[in-house]
Amino acid sequence: MNRGLGIALYHGEFAAVSAQMEHNGVPIDMEIFPQLADEDIWRAVRDAMVPAIDARYGVYVRDAAGNWIFNMGKFAVYLAREGIGWPLLESGKLNMKRETFDEMSKGWPQLEELRQLRHARDKMRKVKLAVGADGRNRTVLWPFKAKTSRTQPKASQWIFSPAVWLRSLIKPEPGMADAYIDYSSMEFLIAASLSDGQCGPVNAMLDMYRSGDPYLSFAKRVGAIPDYITKETLGNYVIVRERYKVMLLAVQYGMGVETLAARLGVSTFEAHQMLMQHRELFAQYWQWSDDWVQHALQTGIMRTAFGWSCRTGIVEFNERSIRNWPVQATGADILRIACILATRHGIKLLAPVHDAVLIEAPIERIEADVALMREIMRRASRIVLNADAAGTHELRTDYTIIRYPDRYSDKRGAKIWAEVTGLLARSHAQPATAMDAA
Repeated sequence: MNRGLGIALYHGEFAAVSAQMEHNGVPIDMEIFPQLADEDIWRAVRDAMVPAIDARYGVYVRDAAGNWIFNMGKFAVYLAREGIGWPLLESGKLNMKRETFDEMSKGWPQLEELRQLRHARDKMRKVKLAVGADGRNRTVLWPFKAKTSRTQPKASQWIFSPAVWLRSLIKPEPGMADAYIDYSSMEFLIAASLSDGQCGPVNAMLDMYRSGDPYLSFAKRVGAIPDYITKETLGNYVIVRERYKVMLLAVQYGMGVETLAARLGVSTFEAHQMLMQHRELFAQYWQWSDDWVQHALQTGIMRTAFGWSCRTGIVEFNERSIRNWPVQATGADILRIACILATRHGIKLLAPVHDAVLIEAPIERIEADVALMREIMRRASRIVLNADAAGTHELRTDYTIIRYPDRYSDKRGAKIWAEVTGLLARSHAQPATAMDAA
C-alpha cells in the first residue's frame, strides 16, 4: 500500500474511533452533578470553599462588598514563608499567569490546592460540563487539533479538565466498572528511544527506565538518594524523588537554569549542577535533541514515524517547543494506535487522556479487559518505537479499576472534593447565607 494512503487511512480510522468515544461518553454521578450545575448552589459553594482551603495559605481577603479577593501582598508573604522563589515579570511583579501557576505547582505540590481554588474562583463561574440526560459527559474531542496531533476537547465541557477534583464525579453505572490505564513515564522512554543509537551503544536513559523508576534511579546515580532506598522505602526521600521527577520531565525539552531553580525552589547554582548532571548522564539524548532542532530549522518541517508533520518557522519556531515536539507527537501516535487496536478488539473506550485511556466493562469482565488493554498499549508502544525482541523500547502501564458504587479519585483533588461534597451536604441542612459565613 502507498505510504501516504496508509497514513491517511490510519488517521481516518482514529477519527472514527474518536467519534465512538464521544458517543460512549463518561458516566457521571447524577446525584451530585445537578447540584454543582445549579448556579446559586455553586456560587455559595465557591464562596464557602475559600476559608476552608485558604486556611493553610492566608492569601484571600474580603473586599468592601464582601467578595473574596486573591491578595498579591499576602501571597508574596506566603511564598517568603515557604521559601518558594516565584518567577517575576520585567516589572518586578509576581508572574501570575495560569501557565506559571500550573508549572510552579508541579515543583511545589503544596500549591496544588491553591491552584485549584484559584481556578474555581477565576475560571469556573459556572460548572459547564456537557452532561446528557443519560448522565454521560460528552464533548467533541477534536482529534489532531494540537500541533502535536493530540486531542484537544474544550476544557470547560470536559471532565478531564484542569479542575482535577471534578474527576471524582466519574462514577460507573450499576453493574459496571471503569478503568483508568496510563503509560508509565511515557515521555522519558520516548525520549530515550528516539535518541537511541545516536552516539554509541550505551543509553543511560533506557537503563534507568528498565530499572522500574527512572526518577529514583537518576537521583541514586547522582548521589541524592542512597542506593539501598527503594520506591517502597522512600520515607523522607519522597520529596527528593519528586524534585528529580520534575527536573527530568522539564529539562529534557530545554528548560533554563533560572526557570528550573524557581520551579524546584533551589539556588541557580544547584539548578545549574542538576542540568550538568542531566547533560553528562544523557549525552546521547542531548546530541540527538540538538541535531533534531538544527534539522527541523534547516528543513522547515518535523515529522513523526507515523506521518504527523509540523512546519517550523511558520507554525512552530520556539526552540523549546521544537525539542519537545517529537516526544509529544510520538506519544500521540502511540495512543492513537492503542485506541484503534482496542476498538478492533471490542474494548469499550470512553476517553483518551493525554497518555492514558478510560475504558468501561461489566464488573465481571473488567479485569480481563484491563489485561487486554494493557497488552494492546504495550504492543502500540512497540510498533511506534520499533522495539526489538528484548522489548528494549517498550512502555509499561499502570491502572486503576473503579467498580460501582465507587467513584474515580485523583489524590491531587481529593481534599477539595471532600470540601465541596461536605459543603453540598450542609447546604441541604441550612440556608446559603449560613454556608457563606462558614
